[in-house]
Amino acid sequence: MDEAEREAVLVPELAALTERHRRACLPYRRILDAIGAAPPYERLMDLPWLPVRLFKTHELRSVPQEQVFRVLTSSGTTGQRPSRIFLDREAAAAQTRMLAATLRVVLGERRLPMLVVDSRSVVRDPTLSARGAGVLGMMNFGRDHTFVLDEQGRVDAEAVKGFLERHGSRRFLIFGFTFMVWLWLRNLGADLSQGVLIHSGGWKRLAEQAVDNAEFRRRMAAECGLTRVHNFYGMVEQIGTIFLEGPDGDGLYCPDFANVVIRDPETWQEAPNGVPGLIEVVSTLPTSYPGHVLLTEDLGVVRGVDDGAWPGKRLEVLGRLPRAEARGCSDTLGQG
Repeated sequence: MDEAEREAVLVPELAALTERHRRACLPYRRILDAIGAAPPYERLMDLPWLPVRLFKTHELRSVPQEQVFRVLTSSGTTGQRPSRIFLDREAAAAQTRMLAATLRVVLGERRLPMLVVDSRSVVRDPTLSARGAGVLGMMNFGRDHTFVLDEQGRVDAEAVKGFLERHGSRRFLIFGFTFMVWLWLRNLGADLSQGVLIHSGGWKRLAEQAVDNAEFRRRMAAECGLTRVHNFYGMVEQIGTIFLEGPDGDGLYCPDFANVVIRDPETWQEAPNGVPGLIEVVSTLPTSYPGHVLLTEDLGVVRGVDDGAWPGKRLEVLGRLPRAEARGCSDTLGQG
């Protein structure tokens, strides 16, 4: 949908979700009462937001405990309290279904052979981390899953060689978190030109090496033959909602069920296009917990609206808010 149509559809849906969570989640109701939030909400920017860090300090859920199907935890460095996200079966099914709808535009309808730039151990942990949830979620869209790293976190050259012998001549899927892709994929010395790379995670460690998105894409093409590369921005607090990079690397786009608002950190009003501010993410997917309107600790800017490869806003993520904790799956690994 283009931007005007998207807002017209999302505002009433998110307003209804706000009232649903108000009724079902007592801590959320207390927050809304304290800030005087009440309908009508006429624009996305009018909807009351929660700071994303609140999920580290409070148990926020809108379903009874006995209906909780899965609890997801965010990544975090040692000593940090992780976010806890409560999903019932309905919410868990919806996030998988809508993630598929988002990725279909670049992956097509059929499952592709999949190379995972990680170790299988990350999805075996009974307490599923954000990193594990990310890998497990993406595995739904692949087949013949082959992990680049063994259980000890070392490159499994034989497994990669076997995968490419089976699938390297046709289109296949590669998924990994950004820092791990940079660390391991370039060193394989393999022809990955038929691959479609989906990657995500923090860029802090790469920024320290003077590697931005343009340089990342250039090196992946030069060293691995990878030209179909799609970064995405997402978080465990809105699991299933991702903002996917366009085919030309011109920005991150919103799926039809989500959007972003860039807020001026001093006035909290919406910043004009081209002016950086704090990223607020909105999504209709969080139905089992009040995570539908979240103010992140990331800085970003809208580079354009309805003027790119796909309709809607084109977002660029500029990095973490100064003094905010490192929280991305890749950055956490990089610190380790």
